[in-house]
Amino acid sequence: MSTATTANPQLGWALYLAALGWYLFPLHPGTKQPTGHRAARCPGTGRCAERHQTPEMRATNDPDAVRAAWEIRPWNIGVATGPSRLAVADCDMPKDGDTGPDGFTALTALAAERGGPLPATYTVTTPSGGRHLYYVSPPGAHLRSTQKHICPNVDTRAWGGYVVGPGSVLPHGGYELDDEADPVELPGWLVQANVEKPAPTFSAPARILSAKPDAYGAAALRGEVERVHNAAPGTYNEVLSTAAYTIGRKVGGGLLDPATARAALIAAGETLVSTARWPRSASEVVRVVDAGLTAGARNPLAHQQKAA
Repeated sequence: MSTATTANPQLGWALYLAALGWYLFPLHPGTKQPTGHRAARCPGTGRCAERHQTPEMRATNDPDAVRAAWEIRPWNIGVATGPSRLAVADCDMPKDGDTGPDGFTALTALAAERGGPLPATYTVTTPSGGRHLYYVSPPGAHLRSTQKHICPNVDTRAWGGYVVGPGSVLPHGGYELDDEADPVELPGWLVQANVEKPAPTFSAPARILSAKPDAYGAAALRGEVERVHNAAPGTYNEVLSTAAYTIGRKVGGGLLDPATARAALIAAGETLVSTARWPRSASEVVRVVDAGLTAGARNPLAHQQKAA
């Protein structure tokens, strides 16, 4: 390590992360707060002349740009997960008064429930005792960041989010590299968990107006089956999962026969097997379809007879 990076270790870490191809932006020293102004206070001048530049938009992996920024000051490091093609599971420790499990324990339990695995991957520990599990986002997927959507005390950071990179320091501790293995691809079950819609917080089903509910349901099923058939490589899991959820709502509302809907979705999903990295088998298709149908049925779309 050069004298410059020894005197400013964040510079060394930033250059290392940029060399991995990851997109970075500065955080104020000792904090998790990005530099620059918020959208509400954007002056609309300079680099924001055409539109406000978010930290994600300003992020770079150009080593010269990284060096120029971090040589000025020992900034903490923000890793823009979306542009870096990363999906990071942010496993937190329970907060005061929270009796639930820590995030990593909860995620491990969810992996066992869904058939796993939760593979070892690039891991960073946080000052609070949590950990960041870095995964590669599947090709073609555009996952969004979530907050406690997958399971208790687990957030995800993808598009629209960022994580504090290793080498960054807060007043109560630092972010330390715990496992420097290359990040592995985000497991299929975790992709599905990320895109599943949460269970509704209300009991009354939404209602649709149609003179012929059977025809409406059948047309919806044909449309979702066609969407699965036309899914682009890299989006198979997401498309099949959301199609099953959409049809599950109609099954739950009595607009479709469950066996017919399930069989049609599985048949469509099986046409994707072996045409990309996912799905790897027909059993994986069945699992995704069943999970989506079950989740959708919890939020049924009920039918209300249309007046003649």
